[in-house]
Amino acid sequence: MKRRPPLPEGPFLVVGLARSGRAAARLLAERGGEVRGCDAGRPEGTEALAEAGVTVSLESDGIELLDGVRTVVKSPGVPQESAAVAEARRRGIPILGELEIGWRALDNRVIAVTGTNGKTTVTELIGHIHRTAGEPVAVAGNVGAPLASLAGAVAADATVVCECSSFQLEDAEAFAPECAVFLNLAPDHLDRHPSAEQYLAAKLRIFANQSDGDVAVFNGDEPALAGRDIGGCARRLAFCSERGGDPDCELTLASGTIFWRSEPLLEVAELPLLGVHNAANAMAAAAAALAMGLAPEPVADALCGFGGLPHRLERIAERDGVLYVNDSKATNVAAAAAGLRAFDGGVHAILGGSLKGEPFDGLRAPVGERCAACYLIGEAAEPIADALAPLAERGMRIERCSELEEAVRAAAGAAQPGEVVLLSPACASFDAFRDFEHRGERFRELVGKL
Repeated sequence: MKRRPPLPEGPFLVVGLARSGRAAARLLAERGGEVRGCDAGRPEGTEALAEAGVTVSLESDGIELLDGVRTVVKSPGVPQESAAVAEARRRGIPILGELEIGWRALDNRVIAVTGTNGKTTVTELIGHIHRTAGEPVAVAGNVGAPLASLAGAVAADATVVCECSSFQLEDAEAFAPECAVFLNLAPDHLDRHPSAEQYLAAKLRIFANQSDGDVAVFNGDEPALAGRDIGGCARRLAFCSERGGDPDCELTLASGTIFWRSEPLLEVAELPLLGVHNAANAMAAAAAALAMGLAPEPVADALCGFGGLPHRLERIAERDGVLYVNDSKATNVAAAAAGLRAFDGGVHAILGGSLKGEPFDGLRAPVGERCAACYLIGEAAEPIADALAPLAERGMRIERCSELEEAVRAAAGAAQPGEVVLLSPACASFDAFRDFEHRGERFRELVGKL
């Protein structure tokens, strides 16, 4: 196992005490460091931190806690411009993220996954492949257990599969997973990243510190990577769709079959996941597992036995011949477009939510191709309606609804047998819900009442 830098020196200030921040604070306190923690709000779980010896300040910007601090640990949900982080930078205090802290504290080999869409699915799928092959594995990261929470809690021989967001990677310093996976890029989080180029640069940090003994898995069809040096010194392994025979792609999709080094691995029709984009997700997961030494047979078996995750093209119910599908995790235009294109047509799409600075023009083509009607909710309803105006002029039903309940009721009333009611919002959920899970659960509840 490669040597990793030691944990930084304290005293520490952990800024942001949601799940990741709490995990980092607890780890550092357990290792004997003096730890202070602050949060602008009052998140749950901070009482346990105080019991673990962490000095906790809530409803605080944390500036008054910086005196004597040698390392600031930033939770991924905290913007770079936050008061304590900006002041620490001005004072020259090193700033690291929870991902970096957790990785330094682990001895396990790590497979890290990033991209705009599909991260959680691919991370869980790689974990599923390892379990199918009888290999010890633990899954962590952006949506699951924080990486820092696994230190000392997983077997030494377990592979850790970690989902990594751009918010986590932008605070990485030496992070160098044995296998790094880059899925795709689409406009997202432009409310946090100043430009699309800086968003991509944050994602590419997943490769930056890899050495020649590591593997860099990437999407050979991703336009943002075309002709670009992805960084680091790892062996490159590309996966490509409909480009069988391309010498740069070791995992290819051609004529409905996924090939591994020119040998057939499985038919795409055998995958239980909906949508063409999930074929690419399956290829990414397979590439990572195969590159790390797993045999093709259990990889193929696992891909054929993975039914997907909640809130990601999740089949909720069928009522009077109408299929109801929860794709609440589709929080940007590219994800919603992929969700819409998972069906041949007759889609009654529920779109909208809170704004993230992304234009909605990219919805026009998939809505025009697949939708019978659209039902718009939230603060994004008007911008989406503007983007879809040419379709409305040609007769597409575009209906504004006051809330999700009204949208579900309207879609259910209009959908015919053989059609689909799809929640695929293309937006974040924070104008009306805690998060995308809360929104998806509410959709499931509303469908259950039909």
